[in-house]
This record gives sequence, structure tokens and C-alpha cells, in this order.
Amino acid sequence: MKELVFGHKNPDTDAIVAAKAYAYLQNQLGADAEAVALGAPNEETKFVLDYFKEPTPRVVTTVSNEVEAVMLVDHNEVQQSADDVKDVTVTHVVDHHRIANFETAAPLYYHAEPLGCSSTVIYKEFKQNDVEVPASLAGMMASAIISDTLLLKSPTTTKEDVVALKELAKIADLDYEAYGLEMLKAGTNLSSKTEEELITADAKSFEMGGKTVRVDQVNTVDLDEVFAREDKLRAAMEKQSSEEGFDLFLLMVTDILESNSRLLVVGEPKDVVEKAFEKTLSNDKMDLPGVVSRKKQIVPQLEAAF
Repeated sequence: MKELVFGHKNPDTDAIVAAKAYAYLQNQLGADAEAVALGAPNEETKFVLDYFKEPTPRVVTTVSNEVEAVMLVDHNEVQQSADDVKDVTVTHVVDHHRIANFETAAPLYYHAEPLGCSSTVIYKEFKQNDVEVPASLAGMMASAIISDTLLLKSPTTTKEDVVALKELAKIADLDYEAYGLEMLKAGTNLSSKTEEELITADAKSFEMGGKTVRVDQVNTVDLDEVFAREDKLRAAMEKQSSEEGFDLFLLMVTDILESNSRLLVVGEPKDVVEKAFEKTLSNDKMDLPGVVSRKKQIVPQLEAAF
């Protein structure tokens, strides 16, 4: 029976690479799996796919019209998954995030570890099953680790991510430090994107305290360049919040070279944001030195404040 494998909506590099890697592994183990994506790849992911001459997975929004069962990578929360994920059987989950808003009627295989990247977890499964990683796939999995850990600078980075990156880079014959900087910079070319694209490209929704909280992360090498568009970004966030029912919308703009972030916040309750980070918003903005991880330095603090 064929199954689809996919990461979260608004996919980042790990969401797309993890799907390709896990589908490959499952097929090697005798399954019939196809990697798909719940959105088009971003600029960084396009760079990775082009560099390793790998095809882009086809984009789907629903899955029950194709299959009866699916495998999830790099997510588990229903609002981040396929629109009709509740209409299919989830047989596998491989993830590195919190578990929330997720339940199944049938037993399943669930492998989650608090590592920096889903592709690190999947690489461990390749080794456990004694399956060789092809060079191009190793390069992409290394790219996913670079992306999720900001070239091993993020506080989400673990020793296992470091080991996995070095081993995968060796398989791919990749100078991961030089390549990684080039790859991360490719993802910061924002001038061609509309404000709507910027606030959607890497956005995730979370349920907290009865509120729907939207957090979007944009990587850049120049915070001021992004905030020159502040008025238009604010308007786009307010419009999307009204249309989609977001109570609170945080735009997290991260300087990947300096390892700092600046928030732009619309909606309510804003006082929860101030409580979460023990800082005062100034014109709906807040600088967060040393903060680069939504997963570890933004979401848990907001949840605690709520």
C-alpha cells in the first residue's frame, strides 16, 4: 500500500529533505513511499535541490484523495499538517519538536528526539537499519542540519547534530562550513519577495491559552533592510490575522551572522509577549540578542507566559 511522506506546511529545508530521506529509507526497507511537500520550497531549499541536482517533490494540500496512510516528518501538530490528515491513518512520525494536538486511533511508529534537526533523527535510522546514504541525499541531509542549526550556532544544536553533519558531509564530499554559509545566504535574498510571502514563508501556528498564535521566522544578514518595510509587513500581518483568525502574530527576523533577532508583533495579548521575554515592546518591536531558535527560544517562553 502506497504512503505519502511529508513535512509541515510552509516547508523549510528540513521539512522537504526529511521527507525525501525518510521516503528513500522506507523504500529501501520494502515500503512503497513517496515524498511530497505541503508547499513550494523556499529560496534556501531551492539552492540545496539545485546544488545536489535533486528533483523538487510535488506539492499537495490534501492526501486522502490519494492514499489511506501517511508518514509525518518534522511535525506532528494537526494545524501544521495536511488539511485532511485526520482522514487518513498516520503510520509513522519522525520529529524533533514538542508533541501537541496529535492523537491517532491506531498504534503507530513514533520516533522523536530533542535534536536540532529531523534529518539527524532520520540519519540515526539509516545507521540502525544498516542502509547506506547516497552521496546526494547525504548532502541534502547535511544541508537540513545546517539550516535548522544555523551552521551549528543555534542553541538547539546537540552533539549528535555535530557528528551527523560531519559524517554526512564526508559522504557527500562537502566542505560544510563554506557551503553552509553560501546556502544560508541564499535563503536571505528577500528583495524579490512580497510582504505576504515574507510573513508566510516559514510560519507556524500554535494553540496557546485558548489563543491561536502565529510565529513566522525570516532569516537575513541585515535587520534594517527588512524593517525598512515595517509598515507594509505590519499591514500584511494584520490582514492575514483577520482572514485566518490569528489572535497574536509574531514576525521573528533573525540576523544569521550576528545571531540576534528582532520581533514585530501584531494582535493581542501583547502583554504576554512582554512577560515571555521580560522586555517592553517599543512600537510593537522588541530586540532579542542571542535569540535565533523559534522552537527553543520563542515558543516555550510564550507558552509559559500564557
